Amino acid sequence: MESHYPTEINHIKAEGLIRITWDDGHVGEYAQAYLRGYCPCALCQGHGVQRNFVSVPGARLQEIRPVGNYAIEFRWQDGHSTGIYTYDYLRSLCPCSSCKEPQSDSA
Repeated sequence: MESHYPTEINHIKAEGLIRITWDDGHVGEYAQAYLRGYCPCALCQGHGVQRNFVSVPGARLQEIRPVGNYAIEFRWQDGHSTGIYTYDYLRSLCPCSSCKEPQSDSA
């Protein structure tokens, strides 16, 4: 899997979205509740390999902070802030139809 890096991250509060523009020009729009539900911390995901969605009604983003050159941290209004979302993880979560299409191995 090729790594990508965000060139722009915007919190669009009126729409409840985080819009990420990636270095390959792709733009992903992530609903706040979707990102909160897929928080990668051990409390939310446990210690297994299965990715779980944890419903958090009314999830609202308070702040976005960079973590080194590889991730961002979301601070939520419910006080939760232990998830570190790597760029690869965020890109894998992109909910758009082109990212969710199965990849073909045929040339």
